Amino acid sequence: MATAQKTVKKDEKKNGKFSSAFAAFLIPICLLVGFLIYIFVMGNPSNFEGGDPANHPVKEGAGSILGLIHKGGWVVPVLLSFILINISVSIERYITLRRASGKESAQVFISKIRGFLANNDTNGAIAACDKQKGSVANVVKQVMIAYQKLEQDNTMDLEKKMLALQKEVEEATSLELPMLEKNLIILATLSSVSTLVALLGTVLGMIRAFAALGTGGAPDSAALAVGISEALINTALGIGNSAISAIMYATYTSKIDGMTYAIDEAGYSIVQTYAEKHR
Repeated sequence: MATAQKTVKKDEKKNGKFSSAFAAFLIPICLLVGFLIYIFVMGNPSNFEGGDPANHPVKEGAGSILGLIHKGGWVVPVLLSFILINISVSIERYITLRRASGKESAQVFISKIRGFLANNDTNGAIAACDKQKGSVANVVKQVMIAYQKLEQDNTMDLEKKMLALQKEVEEATSLELPMLEKNLIILATLSSVSTLVALLGTVLGMIRAFAALGTGGAPDSAALAVGISEALINTALGIGNSAISAIMYATYTSKIDGMTYAIDEAGYSIVQTYAEKHR
């Protein structure tokens, strides 16, 4: 029993270290890739008239879009990095939460656990947890191990045993939730920071546009176009990434809330079953 608890905790520590290392390496790598894409892909001379990045983008093909985005200025690679971080974290959270959900739906799994408890088959419940896997199963397994120990303990009264069982549920839940919520703060931060950085790019672009209008004589139409492009491109990239980050954050938070509810339901069922059995 003690070995099983140690195994669960080792797995949780391993997942936590992976998530921390993932975030630590992800941000600098995405920043580097974002700048490389901006310089070598979007800034490719073939995307501009006359093969000169100082000129207007070509009018046809994919190069016209890449060249146009390149005209957004130095804020563009920062926003590209944010987009890459957003995509990477979203994929990592999807994989992690999919594994944490287990093989079957939480409701089906909880129904099976209730059936095992009704038949006083704690070993069968633990075996079902090993088969199900995931966060709900991890919590239930630890609680069932405690359940078995309490069954053999004759030194405690029923009330103390129920409190001990409830405490085990809370401790097991507190170990699982940080792993589920890890890296979500990145998505939450991107949803606000992307808009602010985009606003900075927009302001810089408008400054350039008004500077072109303020030149003596006829306005510099090329500089005016570049300034407006910089403003609008940064706005589009920032707001788009912010919207996606907010959607992914809400989606994953909702999924975690569902798993938390399932864990609470499973813990309540186990405690109540134990209480009814020994009254």
